[in-house]
Amino acid sequence: MTLYMPLFRACARLRTLTQLHAHLLVAGLHRDPLASTKLIQSYAEMGSLGSSRLVFDHFHDADSFMWGVLIKCCVWGRAFEQAVSLYREMVCQRKEITRFIYPSVLRACSCSGNLSAGETVHGTIIKCGLDGDHVIQSSLLCVYGEMGSLHNARKVFDDMSGTDVVSWSSMISSYVDNGDPSGGLDVFRWMLLQGFEPDSVTMIGVAEVCAQLGSLCLARLTHGQVLTRNIECDDATLNNSLVAMYSKCGDLSSAEVLFNTATCRSAASWTAMISSYNQRGCFREALDVFSEMQESQSKANNVTMMAILCSCARLGWLREGQSVHCFVIKNAMDPGYDFLGPPLIEFYADCGRVPDSEKTFMTIEERDAVSWNMLITVYARKGFLEEALSTFLQMRGQGVVPDSFSLTTSLWSCGSMGCSQLGCQIHGVVMKSHIHNEFVQNALIDMYSKCGYLDSAYGVFLEIHKRDIVTWNTMICGFCQNGYSLEAIHLFDEMYLNCFIMDEVSFLSVIQACSHLGYLEKGKWVHHKLIINGVRKDLYIDTALTDMYAKSGDLKSAQAVFDSMPEKTVVSWSAMIAGYGTHGQVDIAISLFNQMVQMGIQPNDITFMNVLSACSHAGSVEHGKLYFRLMNSHGVAPKLEHFACLIDLLSRSGNLDEAYSVISSMPFPADSSIWGAFISGCRIHRRMDIFQIIQRDLLDVDTDDTGYYTLLSNIHAEEGNWGQSRKLRLTMESTGLKKVPGYSLIELGNRTYKFGAGDMSNLQIEEICNIWERNLQNLALEQC
Repeated sequence: MTLYMPLFRACARLRTLTQLHAHLLVAGLHRDPLASTKLIQSYAEMGSLGSSRLVFDHFHDADSFMWGVLIKCCVWGRAFEQAVSLYREMVCQRKEITRFIYPSVLRACSCSGNLSAGETVHGTIIKCGLDGDHVIQSSLLCVYGEMGSLHNARKVFDDMSGTDVVSWSSMISSYVDNGDPSGGLDVFRWMLLQGFEPDSVTMIGVAEVCAQLGSLCLARLTHGQVLTRNIECDDATLNNSLVAMYSKCGDLSSAEVLFNTATCRSAASWTAMISSYNQRGCFREALDVFSEMQESQSKANNVTMMAILCSCARLGWLREGQSVHCFVIKNAMDPGYDFLGPPLIEFYADCGRVPDSEKTFMTIEERDAVSWNMLITVYARKGFLEEALSTFLQMRGQGVVPDSFSLTTSLWSCGSMGCSQLGCQIHGVVMKSHIHNEFVQNALIDMYSKCGYLDSAYGVFLEIHKRDIVTWNTMICGFCQNGYSLEAIHLFDEMYLNCFIMDEVSFLSVIQACSHLGYLEKGKWVHHKLIINGVRKDLYIDTALTDMYAKSGDLKSAQAVFDSMPEKTVVSWSAMIAGYGTHGQVDIAISLFNQMVQMGIQPNDITFMNVLSACSHAGSVEHGKLYFRLMNSHGVAPKLEHFACLIDLLSRSGNLDEAYSVISSMPFPADSSIWGAFISGCRIHRRMDIFQIIQRDLLDVDTDDTGYYTLLSNIHAEEGNWGQSRKLRLTMESTGLKKVPGYSLIELGNRTYKFGAGDMSNLQIEEICNIWERNLQNLALEQC
């Protein structure tokens, strides 16, 4: 057999190896363990893992060494689940598992993302007494770090009998990779205190710590450590990391100095500088560096081309990006588009060429989760929500396992479309996959909230043990957007009491909730907390505060906030106009409208709606008719709501004939809001003659507005037409419509209490009823 060993090394092609395999079969040497093991290894090295498995399966009694070689080959060939499966077969068959097999199995667990399998293997290692093996400990450290289990990684590290610079560097990288740069910095400090000398790999991890923290001071100290300790890296990797570090810390000039003084610039060096410019938004400069790279005869790699495509995409330079695409094709840099496919999809989408994105996707030979995710994201970002969900379903049909990215985007699309059924199915996929990613959980809350399933959204919220600011904000927004303003405020209070750091979104949502309820005192309290917490006010918050104060009746505070705004949009002006209009100050509302127009701000449909509403509240018919006619001159076409407001104004003032004429001339059929405003006017001014004429039109209206049916039923009852009145009530019952009961809000001790008719759920209801009865008795005595 030893005569054949040089032949294995000489086999440079798969065909030659196959011929050697055939010769071994003829010679009967295929039963030799060493020959079979070499065949397994050689086939794997040439990318034919299936042939390796075939050799293994045909060997009668494989020993532990052969099993270990096949598992290692599976890891080389990225068949990680197959490697884990082979290990389980070994356990089931009670094969001897040597210490050399465990690092490969742990690597397979890590790359397949199977944390539970990794923990099971770790348990077996402890039972076998191999947990003190330094190589296995290092493998465990890497596995737990890569899978985000920092607690287990730290436990392994603390239990290591002898740490070296490799294990310290691995621990620092684990903290960095899992978004805890401060923890990584603490490990580095402890490493220095223990007397360990850091190497280039250690300093690469520390440079990333500084980059994530964005601390320029720490960045300069780290660079100082590299210089004073004379730490060098032969392939310039450390220098590239320092360039990226300075860029992320906002010191682009230091990054440029490091790059320009580098003695040897590799493709990675050029790419690091291009990426640094991209991160700072200097896309033109990034393209200039790429031009210099071409002139220097340095050969660009796939990472370089991805960075340049990003520059072209952000600039919207289609022709330049197409030239880059041609460069990639001409140099055969990525024939299967496995790496550059997703960046090209994004580039064409950013340049408004979605069909080209689709063509690029179709040219990718092996479409993995990344390429599918990119196309789904492109569709969702461009508003093609149906296409996004259809692509997600195709991805599932092709057997590609969705990750947190594809699930989050698809859930967002479901929420935006109100597609709750598919959203629930995706939730099922999330539960089966045991994905507990915070992005997916937040997307589920958002999806259920947008679809109106607040109980399901709140259920997901309660299941999340570690809630970040986004989780709290998503749930508060969900309550607020669905009319549960009181619940939104209570959740904000809980967030505040738990000492969470709140941002602009938190305050914006709760201000809107206070606005919906007219909860002035709470709104003032929120405004005060916003100021003392140092939250940066922006246009949205100022507009929300203006709206809240205006709707709550504090027009003086609303005007003060409005006047203090450095920049006012049409939304800000509209909120202030609505505030004065709601409180009957039509002259001020109209004056504000005229000021806005004089300042060159174009009014929109909501602005006109607020002006018409102000005229309606004040009964100013001529002004209302004037501003309704002005809409077309400002390029705003009247909608149903504007017609409803005008009809309400005319009907309330008794101009019923003119109102009916407007209804008849409308470019679209009248809905329940318009007919409801008109017949209310008929009822007020006792014009039942008109009501009799339009009865047929009223019955043709298809609506779920219970107020409309109740109004019609009451009018028929007042006219003595009890049969028709009862018929309308039965129509409401048969269609499942119920009149929403009214309720009152009472503000006591910085809390709001909600009371409805017949509601006995309040704990103080007995005391409230007693007070109410005493007041009635006192009133009766006064009248006597």
